[in-house]
Amino acid sequence: MAAIASSGTPSLASVLPPQSQQIAGLLAGEALSAGMPCYIKASDGKVYKSNGTSANAAAKVDGWAAEACATGEAVTLFFDVNFRYGAGMTPGARVYLATTAGTLEDAATTGGTAPIGFVVDATRIHVWQSRY
Repeated sequence: MAAIASSGTPSLASVLPPQSQQIAGLLAGEALSAGMPCYIKASDGKVYKSNGTSANAAAKVDGWAAEACATGEAVTLFFDVNFRYGAGMTPGARVYLATTAGTLEDAATTGGTAPIGFVVDATRIHVWQSRY
């Protein structure tokens, strides 16, 4: 199992994703970086980094942050889109939620048992929400 490192700042690579592929009107419950898989916490309705350490609510992915934001700032989550993410990645490889919050691995983890995206080419990944 190996971490999938981002190269530079991840950015949305899909052209104008439709509103059906985004969740707007949310607030960040913690600082988020661009390209992070995130979940909406039921107890406060805020967005947090998804984490594959345990099979719990934090191991779900409701969407991906397209831009960095601080705690309390507005955030829009995207899904079923492409992100410019890394360099030298293997096309077709699946990506999973890592045990380090907000990061990706190339193999399943305790909480990230199902893929949450795949590598499109050497620099882009296609990402989606967790399958509930």
